Amino acid sequence: MSFDLSLLHIAVISGAYLFAGTAKGITGIGFTTTCLPILALMFGLKEALPLVVIPSVLSNLMVMRQAGHFGVTVARFWPLLLTLIPGLAFGLWMLSKIDANLASGILGVMVFLWIGFSLAKPSLTLSAHLERPLVPIIGLVTGTINGVTGSQVMPVVPFLMMLKMPRDLFIQAVNCSFTLSSFVMAFGLGKLGLFSMQDVLISVVGSCVMFVGVALGGAVRHRLSEQLFRTATLIMLSVMALSLILPIL
Repeated sequence: MSFDLSLLHIAVISGAYLFAGTAKGITGIGFTTTCLPILALMFGLKEALPLVVIPSVLSNLMVMRQAGHFGVTVARFWPLLLTLIPGLAFGLWMLSKIDANLASGILGVMVFLWIGFSLAKPSLTLSAHLERPLVPIIGLVTGTINGVTGSQVMPVVPFLMMLKMPRDLFIQAVNCSFTLSSFVMAFGLGKLGLFSMQDVLISVVGSCVMFVGVALGGAVRHRLSEQLFRTATLIMLSVMALSLILPIL
């Protein structure tokens, strides 16, 4: 990313951080999934990925502090967190090998899968005896998809939703996964030469906008219809996902 950003670029980056931060403040999840498609359409996926890492970590830490249950979450889901790492390494290796448009198209497909799940809201429950053997597999698959696309939600969020945990424990588990993924992504992108000091500075400054969004989302959480906001967000993401997919068709 170059510092000779136009006013349009600055407006898009700031708007993406603000909107995604607001979504995070209202729902507790979704910063990267909301922010990344906007930036990918403007800059391309490989250029956009470094810009979401730092704001994602900071927004996750805010929500994790509010949710509590950190020790209980790590003790229960450490196999998932552990297998995220090799999955991310493999996914980043794939990202370095494939065409940028193809990577963006895969991100678009992942966003559509997330939208489909969010709209369907299947009332599925996972048997307790299946949790332990599936946890490491979910971590590995989530890490791989995250490494290729930057999307952190599939399949870990649907999996955790099927466990029917209390809301705060669910939010803590999701954000533990997101945060570890973001740290590993930062390291991996740096190794691939895709994470520069310019990206860091832009992200740090942009995080101030993200904090405003998270605070705004938290403030209006009980005044704004979460369902209405979620529906509007999913419609917007659908348009962006289609725009990411069209170039590879």
